[in-house]
Amino acid sequence: MEKYQKILTIFDPTTEDQKAFERSIELAKKTNATITAFLSIYDFSYEMTTMLSSEEREAMRASVIKDRELWIAEKIAAVDNEGLIIDSKVIWHNRPFEPIIEQVINEGYDIVIKGTHEHDKLKAVIFTPTDWHILRKCPCPVLLVKDHSWPKDGNILAAINVGSDEEEHISLNKIITEEALNLAKLIDANVHLVNSFPGTPVNIAIEIPEFNANEYNESMLNHHQTAMAAHAKEFNIDSNNTHVSEGLPEDVIQNKALSLDAELVILGTIGRTGLSAALIGNTAEHVIDGLNCDVLALKPEGYTSPLAM
Repeated sequence: MEKYQKILTIFDPTTEDQKAFERSIELAKKTNATITAFLSIYDFSYEMTTMLSSEEREAMRASVIKDRELWIAEKIAAVDNEGLIIDSKVIWHNRPFEPIIEQVINEGYDIVIKGTHEHDKLKAVIFTPTDWHILRKCPCPVLLVKDHSWPKDGNILAAINVGSDEEEHISLNKIITEEALNLAKLIDANVHLVNSFPGTPVNIAIEIPEFNANEYNESMLNHHQTAMAAHAKEFNIDSNNTHVSEGLPEDVIQNKALSLDAELVILGTIGRTGLSAALIGNTAEHVIDGLNCDVLALKPEGYTSPLAM
């Protein structure tokens, strides 16, 4: 049975162009998946109108929901959806990410597909707080869709961390690689693996005069190349499709995605909550910000969303 059987597609009420829905249809035609077109809406002004009774407010909410349901129905009717099962759901909620994750937990969706915003002036992708919340807290894979097409014989770039002997990283490398191979079969693409490693810490080079930075970098490179070769061999991935470079993950992954013209980058996000989640520096988020192609974010095995607790 194909992996993606239940797709939750997030509709964007601010644009007519629903990239996530188009991508969902593309995927569903290959896997025979069912699609739920989902929209979480909220209008603060309705909640603040004290002149209205609670019944009147309820009626206004129902009217807005109905209007959006009709809008989604038009979008569904406008695409080639022959043979596909597509339903829709519109929910009134003031924190859009919560009902999305609740749907995944309660209904058992296999993947969430969501479009990202492009900022016209800078052509940079703007991620909303909703995007980051979903990336951090959604227990199933999240596909963030940009404008890059999925051509036949294109490239999928799987970003792994082969230098680490931590169990969580080893497990996540396996999940990411298997997902890349599975999708490559589905969409007829080639799998590439990329791994970055840090260069010599500047303070060490300064504090220890006899420290040989070149030797250190050489041994780090060898260590990561050896680990990468072993990982690629385990999954029968050609060594020509493996890439190890010194540098920050966000730079290395972005540069390799550009040079390969990758249609999709797959990476792991370690779900973080509380104070650490508020700190800038989550590698996955830095990486995603700089990419111009779709991104599939995966969680470690056994991850439980904080919303499920």
